[in-house]
Amino acid sequence: MPNLPDVVLWSIPAFVLLAVVEMVSYRLHPDEDAEGYEAKDAATSVGMGLGSLFFDFLWKIPILAFYTALYELTPLRVPVLWWTVPLMLLGQDFFYYWSHRGHHVVRILWASHVVHHSSRRFNLTTALRQPWTSLTVWPFYVPLVVAGVHPAALAFCSSASLVYQFWIHTERIDRMPRWFEFVFNTPSHHRVHHASQGGYLDRNFGGILIVWDRLFGSFVAETERPRYGLTKNIDTYNLLKVATHEYVSIAKDLRAARGWSERAGRVFRGPGWGPGTAATAVPPPAVVPAPSPAVVPAAPSPATAPGPVTETAPAAKSASA
Repeated sequence: MPNLPDVVLWSIPAFVLLAVVEMVSYRLHPDEDAEGYEAKDAATSVGMGLGSLFFDFLWKIPILAFYTALYELTPLRVPVLWWTVPLMLLGQDFFYYWSHRGHHVVRILWASHVVHHSSRRFNLTTALRQPWTSLTVWPFYVPLVVAGVHPAALAFCSSASLVYQFWIHTERIDRMPRWFEFVFNTPSHHRVHHASQGGYLDRNFGGILIVWDRLFGSFVAETERPRYGLTKNIDTYNLLKVATHEYVSIAKDLRAARGWSERAGRVFRGPGWGPGTAATAVPPPAVVPAPSPAVVPAAPSPATAPGPVTETAPAAKSASA
């Protein structure tokens, strides 16, 4: 078994330090166009992150058992060498894109991922607002295990992706160099992903690389200021409600459904699906007006932010990581 470090655990001190630095930066250099920090919101994000460490440990037990059995059955083997690790990272990032996209357009998957999008603010603590029901992610990586990637190597790649995505949850960085913006996921691209207005919904699903979005038609550049949150926001800081509110909504919709076809749609179609609505799909990119060159993208008042999507607008708002 490969002896690879748990990069998430090793990175926790850096996460804390960088979040504190960002908080201080807002104190020293306020930005009226940015959402910044709010104590209860930041505490909720940190609480969700700590809870996810516990629940992820529980979910990893059956997932690791299944991956290990699958790995033993496949005759293929990918050795952990200096040149294979970048290839495994590339493969993980590709399947992360489809996992992330799937968690936006299938409601039962969105019920887990919606947690990450439930804050109306966008700062480094938002990166820590992780779901407690991440059991829905593992099927997307089965092809890598079947191809001979050791489960421990897959876990390392997933952790590296999660660590990379921490720094892109900020409004304090405007744009990276053009070449970097073209290839990699950046704060600008990820602000679009966390935005709740129609032209930005369900866009920019990439983890480390943004090239998957460019290839598969889900990329939108940041132009107007994002409004963060959901298309129908939740007004609670209760950790249990934040973790489960969409599951509760699904249960209510199932009780009110008028047949098995509608029940299946309420679970497996898009987050805003209802009888008579169109099927969820990532719509073509909307044209949004560009702001004045002097305006730095940031979010407006949280009072205007909405929550998971309706099918009459593009699919739901959400993360990953």
